[in-house]
Amino acid sequence: MFDYRAPADLLQGRVILVTGAGDGIGRACALSCAAHGATVVLLGRTLSKLEAVYDEIEAAGHPQPAICPLNLETAVEKDYNDLADQLFDTFGKLDGLVHNAAQLGPRTLIDSVKHEAWLELMQVNVNAPFFLSKAMFPLLRAAPDASVVFLSSTVGRKARAYWGPYAVTKFAIEGLMQVMADEQDGTSEIRVNSVNPGATRTAMRKAAYPAEEPEKNPVPADIMPVFLYLLGPDSKGVNGQALDARG
Repeated sequence: MFDYRAPADLLQGRVILVTGAGDGIGRACALSCAAHGATVVLLGRTLSKLEAVYDEIEAAGHPQPAICPLNLETAVEKDYNDLADQLFDTFGKLDGLVHNAAQLGPRTLIDSVKHEAWLELMQVNVNAPFFLSKAMFPLLRAAPDASVVFLSSTVGRKARAYWGPYAVTKFAIEGLMQVMADEQDGTSEIRVNSVNPGATRTAMRKAAYPAEEPEKNPVPADIMPVFLYLLGPDSKGVNGQALDARG
């Protein structure tokens, strides 16, 4: 799937929600989905960034996206349910859900992590994907073959020192993915998988590795084949897999 060549109309008629869509991998995913025919729901906390992505999609002549500003640090269950109601009224279904938004948090010894930092990362990186998924399930079930994609991390599959709460949250995401995938197996047409993007030229990567030369890593657009594969019909039957974006 690393060399997957998506047909131009792969996602035609599909509605795909991408969190953290204003920057980095989320932005690339939104642009790529739109370029392949999807109506993209842009979710993020910074309206100006979402508007910039919206304008780029519109200028390219792709399907008109939707903007949904939402701060995952402060969002509560009602916010997610209200969003689901809005999407149901507008689209009636949801074909894809990409959980991209996350925070890095402190890179330090685990016993040095402050209480507030731990809770904040759990809120954004774990609680938000759970509540959003829960709210979107009726919309996902209304689609003929919906796909949920969680972004994972190398340190969410094999922990390393000093990655603190971020690593723990990514382990939690892998667990959430597996539970959801197993529950949908044989009971719905929803498939649930995770993707480890690997080293990618993003702001989070720069914060995690400030001494690294960014140019040695691929840009987010370069790792889109696996996302297109998972969000399109060619991945029907692929469920509960922890995948890598690069070979």
